[in-house]
Amino acid sequence: MTEEKKDQTMLLTFQETAERLSRTPAALRWMIHRGTAPKSGLIAGRRMFRIHDVDAFIAAAFA
Repeated sequence: MTEEKKDQTMLLTFQETAERLSRTPAALRWMIHRGTAPKSGLIAGRRMFRIHDVDAFIAAAFA
């Protein structure tokens, strides 16, 4: 797997994503509820985010 592909599939936990977005966990939960958070999925019962999706979400805020 190429390094770029590996970076795109790297996963962040809920807490890591909240920290990366400079939000509290409660604020991130509210964003998920409203549908305004980066794409995420449940893996083994834990909400996970692709680092690529989180970075794209941040970039879109400045577009």
